[in-house]
Amino acid sequence: MLLGVIADDFTGATDIAGFLVENGMRTVQLNGIPKQEVDIHADAVVISLKSRSCPVDEAINDSVAALKWLKANGCQQFYFKYCSTFDSTAEGNIGPVTDALLAELNEDFTIVCPALPVNGRTVYNGHLFVFQDLLSDSGMRNHPVTPMTDSSLIRMMDAQSQGSSGLVNFQVIEQGSQAVSERFETLKQQGVRYAVVDAFNADHLVTLGQAAKFLKLVTGGSGLAAGIAKNWAEHLADQSDAKKAGNPTKAPTVVFSGSCSVMTNQQVAVYKQQAPHFAIDVKACLTDEAYSNHVFDWVMTNIDSEFAPLVYATAEATALKAIQEEFGAQASSHAVEQFFSKLAIKLQQHGVKNFIVAGGETSGVVTQSLAVTGFHIGPQIAPGVPWVKSVDGELSLALKSGNFGDEYFFAKAQSLFE
Repeated sequence: MLLGVIADDFTGATDIAGFLVENGMRTVQLNGIPKQEVDIHADAVVISLKSRSCPVDEAINDSVAALKWLKANGCQQFYFKYCSTFDSTAEGNIGPVTDALLAELNEDFTIVCPALPVNGRTVYNGHLFVFQDLLSDSGMRNHPVTPMTDSSLIRMMDAQSQGSSGLVNFQVIEQGSQAVSERFETLKQQGVRYAVVDAFNADHLVTLGQAAKFLKLVTGGSGLAAGIAKNWAEHLADQSDAKKAGNPTKAPTVVFSGSCSVMTNQQVAVYKQQAPHFAIDVKACLTDEAYSNHVFDWVMTNIDSEFAPLVYATAEATALKAIQEEFGAQASSHAVEQFFSKLAIKLQQHGVKNFIVAGGETSGVVTQSLAVTGFHIGPQIAPGVPWVKSVDGELSLALKSGNFGDEYFFAKAQSLFE
C-alpha cells in the first residue's frame, strides 16, 4: 500500500478514489475502518468516514483510528481529504483533524490544497474561488451546516487550528517543484505549520504533487491526488483490469437527492422533465413512521421506467430556510436521512441494484444502510464522481457531492451501464 487516504465523507472518498484510478493507482475504497482483517491488493486505499460536520472529538477519534489502521497495513504516505470548498467552521473540523494527524505521525508541517480546477475550485493568493466567485460570495455562503462566509484559507485555517499558516503563491509554483520545496523549508523555519498553496490549473497541481513527495501527510481536495499519484508511477502496474472491476451493469435503479446545493437543484430540475419524481414531505418524515413504505410503493410502481425514478429532498435556499425554521435544522435533516436509510434498505431487499445519490450526508447514510464494506472504483461520470461497485459485486453506486457534475448528471450516469 503506497498511499492511504482519510476522507471526511463518502462522496469525497469516491471523488478522490476516481482521480487516483484515472492516474494509474489500483484503488479500493473502504466504508469506514474495517472491523476485521481484510485482504487488499491495491496501491491506494481510501477510508471514507462521516467526519465533516460531526462533533470535533468524534472527527478526531475516527480520523486517528483510520490513520492507525493504514499505518498498521504498511501505508507509506497519508492524505487527509476534505471538500474542495473547505467545508468547516471556526471550530473545525479540518484544522483539529489535521493537527491530530500530524501529532500521530510526529510531524509538524503539511500543505492545505483544496483546489480542484476542473470543477471550478481554484486558489489565488490564498483565497478560494468557486468558478468566478470568491467562496464567500458563492452558493456555499448559504450552506445549512457549514456556511462559508470567508474565502481566505489562511484566516480559516488559523481560526480552527493550533498553528499558523503561510502562503506559497502561484509565482513560486510556476518556478517549479524545487522552488516550492525551498518555500516549504523557509516556512518551516519561520515556525509555520500549514502551507496554503495557490493552484488554478492542472500544471500547478502536478508541481505541488512533486514538491509534496516527501511529506508524510498532505491535506486537500481531490485535485492534488493526480500530482501525488504521479510520484508513485514507477511502482504501478497496468490498470485496465482494476478499472473494469467497478463498471456498473444495467439493473433496477433509483435516484436519491438530499443535497440542496445550487448545482443539485439544477440537476433535479432537468431530470424531473425526463423521469418519474417524488418530492419528500419533511413533516411526514418527522411524524409518519410508515411514510417510507408509501414512497417505496411509488418507487416500485415506477422502477421499470426508461429513466430511474427520482426521490428528492432538494430545495432552493428560501424553501430550505422555511423548512428549517418550521421543523429545526437538525431535526429536519436527521428525519430526512433516516427516511432515505429506511427506503434504501427496503429497495435493496426488493432487487434494486444501482443507487445514484446526490449529497455527501445522504450518500453516507445510504452506503451505511446498505452495509457495503468496500468498493471497486469504476468509470467517471463527471470529474470527481465515479461509479463504484461493492467488493461482492452486488451493488453499484454513484455518490455525488452537491455541486459536482453538470445539469444532465443523473441521466448521464445511467448511460454508462453495461
